[in-house]
Amino acid sequence: MEIELEYIGKIIVDSAFKVHNTLGPGLLEKVYETCVAHELTKAGLKVQRQLDIPIFYDGIEFNEGFRLDILVEGKVIIEIKAIDAVNPIWEAQIISHLKLMNKKLGFLINFNVPVIKKGIRRFAN
Repeated sequence: MEIELEYIGKIIVDSAFKVHNTLGPGLLEKVYETCVAHELTKAGLKVQRQLDIPIFYDGIEFNEGFRLDILVEGKVIIEIKAIDAVNPIWEAQIISHLKLMNKKLGFLINFNVPVIKKGIRRFAN
């Protein structure tokens, strides 16, 4: 994995720790998404939120409502959750997002955990 992606990944993890340590578990996903995006922006990274993910099939492009929570520096995907247990479908979803957007690194971060370390999953394509 290239050095730049590793650097971005470290800032993402640090930002998740900071937000979780400040707010704790139990809030809505949108709150965590907003705060993580703010921390990443403060760290000097370009952040895009709620991006449509286009689907390309058989020479056509269409949009069927897939959305990405956060894209960092146009390179790293973050999906934010605030749930009791991670469903394997969300893991499959981030893997699909990496493929559809041709990205190499993604994070699934669940803030509804007592210790954020247990809520961060890293995915590489």
